[in-house]
Amino acid sequence: MSAHDAAAAADRPRLTGPDQDLAWLLAHVARGDESAFEAAYDRLAGPVYGLIRKVLRDPAQSEEVAQEVLLEIWRTASRFDTSRGSAMSWVMTIAHRRAIDRVRSASAETAREQRAGHVLPAAEDGVAEQVESRLDAERVRRCLNSLTDVQRESITLAYYGGYSYPQVATLLGAALGTIKTRIRDGLIRMRDCMGVAW
Repeated sequence: MSAHDAAAAADRPRLTGPDQDLAWLLAHVARGDESAFEAAYDRLAGPVYGLIRKVLRDPAQSEEVAQEVLLEIWRTASRFDTSRGSAMSWVMTIAHRRAIDRVRSASAETAREQRAGHVLPAAEDGVAEQVESRLDAERVRRCLNSLTDVQRESITLAYYGGYSYPQVATLLGAALGTIKTRIRDGLIRMRDCMGVAW
């Protein structure tokens, strides 16, 4: 073990959960620590890509956006605030926002092409569906923001991050029953907010 590795190990706090370890890595990434970024990259590349792929569907675009997200984490790690939520939730929020931005960009490009007359009229149904989908996404985001931090964090990891309930419990360092309750209560609040009968 090198002197640098020994110093890093001594600097690392005693951790009780994977998210605290990720928070520690992000704190070091914020200081420009490339080895911490490599470790964070290894932890985050799969979950970030998985979430983005669910939104975009296209593998090539998903890889491109995932790289943009990981680069953004390198540049903005200093903005992560442990008092506002978990490290994984912060990363997944960035990933989800970037994926939605890519969808919006594609929708705007389609609309520009339509105005220019390059798209066949039959594509109008697709645009209407995209607009409706975007309005639904805005409503979901508004209702998600109305939840408590712990409910939003749990739901984001489970439904946007693709984690199972036991994985969410591990990531957040909480009991499985607690996570199930948070998600159930959060979904009930979202249903009421959206005015939807589930």
